[in-house]
Amino acid sequence: MKNREQNPGTDRRTRYTRSVIRQSLLTLMQQKPFAKVTVTEICRLSEINRGTFYLHYYDLEDVLDDVIKEMIRDTTQVFDHVMCPEKSRCTYPFCRKVQESREFCILFSDETASPRLLERLCELSKEDFITRLMQNSLLSYEQAEAVLYFQMNGCLAINKRMLKNNCRDWSRIQQAIDQFIRAGLESYLIRDGRQSDQIVNHSEK
Repeated sequence: MKNREQNPGTDRRTRYTRSVIRQSLLTLMQQKPFAKVTVTEICRLSEINRGTFYLHYYDLEDVLDDVIKEMIRDTTQVFDHVMCPEKSRCTYPFCRKVQESREFCILFSDETASPRLLERLCELSKEDFITRLMQNSLLSYEQAEAVLYFQMNGCLAINKRMLKNNCRDWSRIQQAIDQFIRAGLESYLIRDGRQSDQIVNHSEK
């Protein structure tokens, strides 16, 4: 991401303006693909001029990246969610946030936003996931990376399908998927003669 916000202590007006711009993009994406949204439309809906837009963002891709960043904020990574022994103590799972935040659903069906979302999720999880999996198994870097991308693509695909079908039983589906992923991860640890507690304990820290 390359947006112009540099200072975490950005003033309230700046945060508000950026929030309005992000919301305007999501609103317009309900009507048309991201590729057809223009800065002019964003400015009109946000009731700002182009100068104000470019004061906060470089371009529309920059806004989209910020929307995705907001979407995955406060969500957990793969190990910390799937391998956590007490779900009530775990951080917020990404898939559940998607199901409960309907405004973000459009990102899964948009041809531009969907791959950017997947890329961002993989970037967020890659270093931690691969490092921890390699430390607790005999997998190579390439194998661990393949497992990550397989899992992330599957997460994206199932979210698309559940949203398209207006699924009302997401919690049970999530439990089944979590069990499947956990069993797969643990099979590598067992093969290495180690205990899954190593990763579980790490996720509690």
